[in-house]
Amino acid sequence: MLSIEEVIERVKDILSKEFGERKIYDKDVAKALGITPEHLSMLKRRRKLPLPELLDFCASRKININWLLYDQDPHSLCEETQKFVYVRYFKDIGASAGGGAINYESEEERLYIDEKVAQMLGARSRLKYIEAINVIGDSMEPLLRDGSIVFVDRSMRDINRGGIFLIATEAGVFIKRVRLRVDGKIELISQNPNYSTEVVEPENIQIIGKVIGSVEKI
Repeated sequence: MLSIEEVIERVKDILSKEFGERKIYDKDVAKALGITPEHLSMLKRRRKLPLPELLDFCASRKININWLLYDQDPHSLCEETQKFVYVRYFKDIGASAGGGAINYESEEERLYIDEKVAQMLGARSRLKYIEAINVIGDSMEPLLRDGSIVFVDRSMRDINRGGIFLIATEAGVFIKRVRLRVDGKIELISQNPNYSTEVVEPENIQIIGKVIGSVEKI
């Protein structure tokens, strides 16, 4: 990490493009960071960086913080960062043989995936529609195993061609193979033959999204 003196000089370079030809002083840096000149002077003596203020400064100007603090080329960082992307992962939500309601106020995590998995899910442009939840129970085994993670595309709710969907019923949240019958009713089919097929009225279920992939936890 660069020293505070080096970082301040970089901030001055940035401000010089905003202020024009005039000389940039430490007091200008302090004002841009939202701290007092005295506080900045104290930080210099203690050789400490005002990290929260620097983060805000970079964010407001769309500047890469790694360049400011570590002198790292943003293009090289971008190349490495793009190897990994993420989807929203609701760790506390389970579906299949379990119950409970989908609560999207539950705390979410980021589930990082590599480029190959992203392509399997339909490329990066689709990831904004995709969420991950846990499989609980064996009703969809051996296709979806208990404890695995499924990816659900919430933009895909058309059941006319069938498929495996995440659904909500009064009994809870489930992953089932869905089949639309000619009489308008819907069959909820388990992969595991030990579970019987359930027939429901369309108004009694909510289609949350289509299951488009899965991974098993390591």
